[in-house]
Amino acid sequence: MSTSKRYPDARAALADLVADGQTLAVGGFGLCGIPEALIAALRDSGVKNLTVISNNAGVDGFGLGQLLETRQIRKMISSYVGENKEFERQFLGGELELEFNPQGTLAERLRAGGAGIPAFFTRTGYGTVVAEGKETRQFDDGHWYVLETALKADLSLVKAWKADEAGNLVFRKTARNFNPACAMAGKVCVAEVEEIVPIGDIDPDHVHLPGIYVDRLVLNPTPEKRIEQRTVRQEDK
Repeated sequence: MSTSKRYPDARAALADLVADGQTLAVGGFGLCGIPEALIAALRDSGVKNLTVISNNAGVDGFGLGQLLETRQIRKMISSYVGENKEFERQFLGGELELEFNPQGTLAERLRAGGAGIPAFFTRTGYGTVVAEGKETRQFDDGHWYVLETALKADLSLVKAWKADEAGNLVFRKTARNFNPACAMAGKVCVAEVEEIVPIGDIDPDHVHLPGIYVDRLVLNPTPEKRIEQRTVRQEDK
């Protein structure tokens, strides 16, 4: 019996998983390491009223920005959203809920969700609007801490470089970013990868995320991989 978790395409992988009102954890940092094909398939599915946990919301017309344009996202739990004009417009217009997190706190909330830790204390954000409405506590070190709750998702969408048929993942350089934490925080995880190899082809010491966290695989060998902010030096004269 085959142990492959591979699906023919992103649409098929999401068809019986997505529903209105779900909470999704989506990997990526800017446009680096985002599951491009899965986001497009999610847009095409037409599901709405989504809560999306992601470091940011893509850019206008690409990445999660596509779901903002179609009004499929009700709430974002994010860290940085400064590259998206449509996000800004919807938020300032009261059309989009936003839960801001310091970047490290967002990462730790996802990690805690995957590790089964319900909450944790952090110094980050104490004395700022981040701490409003949250429990605070002073410990023996004399510092004040803010209680942050874990984040869990109904579905995780992540991007990796390579997988084997069992779903063991290898990420490429900084494209790893939030992807492992998002994968572990979801009840179900779908991974989009650029290459799928037979079981045994990946050295166990090179596995970044074990396949036990990955339920389905989608092959996208030629992702667009846009650059969010392209910076080049001036040509020498």
